[in-house]
Amino acid sequence: MTPEKQAAAQPALLPLPPMKWDAWGDPALAKELSADIKGLLAAALGVTGDAAPGPDASEVALRPSALTPDDLAALAAIVGEANLSTADADRLPRAGGKSTPDLLRRRSREPQDAPDAVVLPGGENEIAALLALCTERRIAVVPFGGGTSVVGGLDPERGDFAAVLSLDLRRLDQLLDLDETSGEALLGAGLTGPAAETLLAEHGHELGHYPQSFRFATIGGFAATRSSGQNSAGHGRFDEMVRGLRVVTPVGVLDLGRGPASAAGPDLRELFLGSEGALGVITAVRVRVHPVPAVKAYEAWSFPDFATGAAALRAVEQQDTGPTVIRLSDEAETMVNLAMTEKIGGEPAVSGCLAVTVFEGTADQVATRHRLTRAALLAAGATSLGEAPARAWEHGRFNAPYLRDSLISAGALCETLETATTWSRLADLRSAVTAALSSSLPNSLVLCHISHVYPTGASLYFTVVAALGEEPLTRWTTAKQAACDAIVATGGTITHHHAVGTDHRPWMTDEIGDLGVRILRAVKAELDPAGILNPGKLIP
Repeated sequence: MTPEKQAAAQPALLPLPPMKWDAWGDPALAKELSADIKGLLAAALGVTGDAAPGPDASEVALRPSALTPDDLAALAAIVGEANLSTADADRLPRAGGKSTPDLLRRRSREPQDAPDAVVLPGGENEIAALLALCTERRIAVVPFGGGTSVVGGLDPERGDFAAVLSLDLRRLDQLLDLDETSGEALLGAGLTGPAAETLLAEHGHELGHYPQSFRFATIGGFAATRSSGQNSAGHGRFDEMVRGLRVVTPVGVLDLGRGPASAAGPDLRELFLGSEGALGVITAVRVRVHPVPAVKAYEAWSFPDFATGAAALRAVEQQDTGPTVIRLSDEAETMVNLAMTEKIGGEPAVSGCLAVTVFEGTADQVATRHRLTRAALLAAGATSLGEAPARAWEHGRFNAPYLRDSLISAGALCETLETATTWSRLADLRSAVTAALSSSLPNSLVLCHISHVYPTGASLYFTVVAALGEEPLTRWTTAKQAACDAIVATGGTITHHHAVGTDHRPWMTDEIGDLGVRILRAVKAELDPAGILNPGKLIP
């Protein structure tokens, strides 16, 4: 047996990411679509049958590792042989993220790209040594956390490098410090969301950051992508929670953030929040934490139309009445939720536009915030639906990607994109993106909701469902380009919380201008002179 076939045949040697290699999340949570839903897909979208099944992991052909025996010996000398692997069973789960294009590519029976090896460093000294070695030998390095990117942020792009390495940070998984007086915790970058919350809960605290990827994404990934959790109305985006960062770069280590605020020049933390591993490897994040809330309250609402609902959310946010969660689905998304669930929390589902609100804190805080928010929503035209729909949303809020996978298996293309703009431009942006998606994917269903709110604007999150058809990757690429062009033309940001990766990179010049791109390139050249860190991402 050749060395290449030996490596391919090896079982997984390293701790595997918790996500299934060709789908989202835990296979035990995957659900088949009901006959009623399949009938609805056929009637509405022309989806008439199951998609051709993809290969088993054992059938996937990966391109052989390009690392030499000398390269592998040098890597093993740094992290130990137990923390280095070229086995296909280790390379395949780290071969990309979890976008619909990622999953469609996993169905290919042609040879697929993957990292040439996976390393699991145990600390900053090992990471620094790895970066020095990879700089010397021109090996690209892709930092890897939970594997949840949906914008190509984990693609193992080699460019003109000899090979590419997946730098898995899951061994950096400790609660390093907790300052209960100041309300700050220092967390290892490899901690998953649930692991971090479990460690904090032992001391009566929580971070309270719950993006849809919460169960699998990591603290370092939250920082590197400027994650926005679903509780952002109450706790802020993740970048607002960050008080300090430790970052290993090819030219040195940075320890940033000395106090709650500073006037000591530009805030260098901002260089690494959203940097996607292209400027350095985030190893630890100091974050704001708070005591576990004593009380939670829920209430759902119905609005006659999206414009009325959006105006109501704006009123709540600009009056600062304090809900932890506030979200609004448009008419189409509310209708689909009705069709998918029939009943929400045991109560008849609603038409119009559904909004949910959640409140956390002490009993007095929750009562006050709930009362003020309720008054603002009622004054803006809302009808209360009680707490059941909001509780049902919270119960299933991490499960939407499983539905996406089931739709793909049933022959339906399902993908998402998001943006944000000011309140005054929100309606125009929603119309422009909806039109771009609908015209690019005829006979499709475009859904939208407001996922995050700010005093001056909001984020729009779109879901599109259509028949897979012929060449689904090409069809989605065309639709995504049209939607991104519409976002830029209408004054929206090219990404609000999914990050840039490879997917949004073509629009970064529109986002920050030629001078902004030159600034990023200059920073990249200073911190990563050989350009080994996550090439092909973020910076045009």
